[in-house]
Order: sequence, then structure tokens, then C-alpha cells
Amino acid sequence: MSPALQITELEQARCYFDRVRQLVTRATASLTESQWKFKPAPDRWSIAEILEHMAVAQERVLGRLQTQLQAAPAPPAGRDHKRIDAAIFEKIPDRSVKAQAPEMIRPTGTWTLPFAVDRLFEGHSQLLEFLETTPGLRDHVLESPPLKVVTKGEYDAADGYQWVLTAAAHDERHLRQIEEVKSDPGFPK
Repeated sequence: MSPALQITELEQARCYFDRVRQLVTRATASLTESQWKFKPAPDRWSIAEILEHMAVAQERVLGRLQTQLQAAPAPPAGRDHKRIDAAIFEKIPDRSVKAQAPEMIRPTGTWTLPFAVDRLFEGHSQLLEFLETTPGLRDHVLESPPLKVVTKGEYDAADGYQWVLTAAAHDERHLRQIEEVKSDPGFPK
């Protein structure tokens, strides 16, 4: 059996989601329609597409946790969950390692700003509720393509708690992408 979540771990996740929520609110405040839909290049996403992707990715993480986690294998003996937690906080938000979004979480670009933000924040609430009400989150691991990519294969699986952290770290990663869009010379004023 893996260790139970500590109160400090729960608080850490709550604080992380709270910080991400504040950053999303700041990043999207007062955006005009042209800013919302601006694409720095044809192959790059707009802020609208980025936020949609964030919300859809969170929903997929929650769905996977709800349906697959309890039947997933136990972590290997001696697994250093604290080291993997730290890698998630450090490496998932880092945009120097590029990755392509799988087809099922690519955005359509059709959402409105209020809808996207509401859906994203609802995902935050549902992930935190799952975290706070589901026992044994450290007892099972699921394959984690994002973790495998950013750690260059050093880690390839995440427990339930780590998947929730990954969702918030993924948001942080894309908030950095939003700042890249906003700093583009062509970004509408």
C-alpha cells in the first residue's frame, strides 16, 4: 500500500488550483473578441483555443481517474512519489519541451470566453472534489504520456494525486502559452 495523502498534499493541490484560477482570471480579463481569437500564426493556437484545450484536457483527466484509477495496478515498490510530484510541478509547466495535443483534446475554437472560463473552473472544482473525496489516490498508477514526455521517459506513470497535479500544471503550462500569444507583435491592442 502506498502512503495516504497528507493534509499538506491536499492543501498544496488546493493552493495550486487557486493560484492557477487567479492567473486565468488575470490572463483573460478585459480581452476583446479580436484578442480572444488572435492567432500568432496559422499553426499556433489563439487564446480561445488554448482555454478550450485546457478545459477539455481537465475533463479527460477526471473521466480517466473516475473510470480507470481503482482498477489500475499498484505503484512499484520503492517508488518515490515525492520526487515524481516535484517533477510534475517543475517539468509539466515548462514550455521548452514541446508536445502535440492528441486529437481528442484539440480545440475547435468555437467557445466564448465566459463559457470557456466557466467550464475550466468547473473542471477545477470537480478535480478538487475528486481529490478530497477519493481514498487511495496513491494506491494505483496510470500511464502518463505527459509525464513521460517532459521527463524524457524517466517517469511514465502517475498516481491519482499526481494526475490531479498534472491537470493544474498543464493549465500553468498553457497560461504561459497565453502570455506568449499576448506578447506577439501582432496581438491586437
